[in-house]
Amino acid sequence: MAGKADTRKLIHPVRDLRNNYAEVETLIEAHDPVIITKNGRGAAVLLNIDDFAEVEEYLHYKYVAGKLDEAEAEAAKPGARRTDYKAVISRLKAKHAGV
Repeated sequence: MAGKADTRKLIHPVRDLRNNYAEVETLIEAHDPVIITKNGRGAAVLLNIDDFAEVEEYLHYKYVAGKLDEAEAEAAKPGARRTDYKAVISRLKAKHAGV
């Protein structure tokens, strides 16, 4: 995801978004995250839109994997109730029909 920029070049005060945007844009286009500071403290991070999409996808998969782990642990408990997946799909479709 990140290129090879010097870490010091990746930190910019918020005013650089207005005054030196070309430099910030170059870093973003090189897939380097840019840390934006306000009053000397970190305030935000700018990412290339493709890198942001990768982060979002990773977080989604991590969330789903965690929920699958929880479901598997629950299913392994003695007395766990089993439901046919077709019944679950039908209930979900009915519940979210208007969405």
